[in-house]
Amino acid sequence: MPELPEVETARRGLRPHVVGRTVIQVQLRRPDLRWPIPREVEELLPERRIDAIRRRAKYLLLDTDAGSALLHLGMSGSLRVLPEDTPVRAHDHVDIALDNGRVLRLNDPRRFGCLLWQRPGETHPLLAGLGPEPLSDGFDGEYLFALSRGRKAPVKTFLMDQSVVVGVGNIYAAEALFSAGISPLRAAGKVSRERYAALAEAVKSILTHAIARGGTTLRDFISPDGAPGYFEQELLAYGRGGQPCPRCGRALKQASIGQRATVWCGHCQR
Repeated sequence: MPELPEVETARRGLRPHVVGRTVIQVQLRRPDLRWPIPREVEELLPERRIDAIRRRAKYLLLDTDAGSALLHLGMSGSLRVLPEDTPVRAHDHVDIALDNGRVLRLNDPRRFGCLLWQRPGETHPLLAGLGPEPLSDGFDGEYLFALSRGRKAPVKTFLMDQSVVVGVGNIYAAEALFSAGISPLRAAGKVSRERYAALAEAVKSILTHAIARGGTTLRDFISPDGAPGYFEQELLAYGRGGQPCPRCGRALKQASIGQRATVWCGHCQR
């Protein structure tokens, strides 16, 4: 699933092509993705100017004065800005036609993504209760330490909890824990204040670098311009179970935590 750097890469790539443009038409080739697409998307989005494209967690919001189209790319979705006469491919489910002769096209083979609507001044239920953005000032070691007290769940599970902090998925949680030298199996409540400070800094550093490098190339993800991300080749832990640890050379361990594959070094991470 695209994680925060991939979604942020998509937002930055789309911004110069859609912000300031007026929506001419919305074409839905099916009435639903993961959930039914609300009628407001077809009724309120046309004839509105896109004032901004924002990211909240792994969601993208197209802001207009009538409300915001709320998009999630799911497991395999992608957004492209294309000439309006570009032939439709399989799984091209939505076209948002713009006033410059181009369309914002949503392709989603597995249909785990969504296209919903947020009214002005309201917060969509999917966005309510989310934790802070990991690159914001509200996310730091003190915050993690205070919130983790008494928690028995593994620290990796804690870090991936979207009510704790948004957008840190399996890949970047594994990389951050490796960087901070913390075992993903350790109970969240047993991690010290100092080690949480290191973990928060690792999350910020790794996400910032991944965004700069274009995200992580997954099997189903490519950026809006068709170019893959370039962070995958730099992964130190994720997907490297059984391979030598980049630090000590011992074989990296692999197990399932919360039904997600987890890789770590039993020597370097405690």
